[in-house]
Amino acid sequence: MEMPVVAASFLAADWFDMRSELTRMESAGVDWLHVDVMDGRFVPALSFGPKMVASLKPHSRLPFDVHLMTVEPESLVSDFISAGADSITFHVEATVHAHRLAETIRGSGLRCGVSIVPSTPASLLSELLPIVDIVLVMTVDPGAGGQAMIPACLGKCSSLAADREARGLSFLISVDGGINAETAGQAGAAGADVLVMGSALFSAEDPKAFLREARASWAAGRRAP
Repeated sequence: MEMPVVAASFLAADWFDMRSELTRMESAGVDWLHVDVMDGRFVPALSFGPKMVASLKPHSRLPFDVHLMTVEPESLVSDFISAGADSITFHVEATVHAHRLAETIRGSGLRCGVSIVPSTPASLLSELLPIVDIVLVMTVDPGAGGQAMIPACLGKCSSLAADREARGLSFLISVDGGINAETAGQAGAAGADVLVMGSALFSAEDPKAFLREARASWAAGRRAP
């Protein structure tokens, strides 16, 4: 990849005026819209449901990337498919039959992602890698925006990138948590393809300039020996 996919995390948006925030992110040049779904059980906080995706989807040309930070994600998948999600990522820690769930999501014509929290090793995903499109490495403990990245988590990206090449697979490696213009370079060096950006992006005075800087940082990291 010459440039990363940038996904704007709507957890950091101004919830009072989501449609304007959507327009602002599109104008800045993001590639995906990332929707964190929190249930107050898998993580302490509550956030969005399928209604928000259904309401915003007609007003955007961008893919909606839904991240289920919920227990029993299989109970929510059909609602988010109906709402217009383009990709759905679930946590391997949150469901027993992860293989079945991945096949259900992909069988519905969506990209399927699987995610791991900082305490989960990347090796736990080995059996799922051939049937997912995205692996989301959480670089903070999920549940709240504005946290600093846990640098050790980037080692999982490097491991996944090596495994992907060795096995001839094609999933994207995504990172979420504490990603800014500086850490984008570290993520690029570690092999990440997708940057989920929240607080740093939405609080930037000039989001378009911020994205140019972040993408340049990622590219420099990717080129580093």
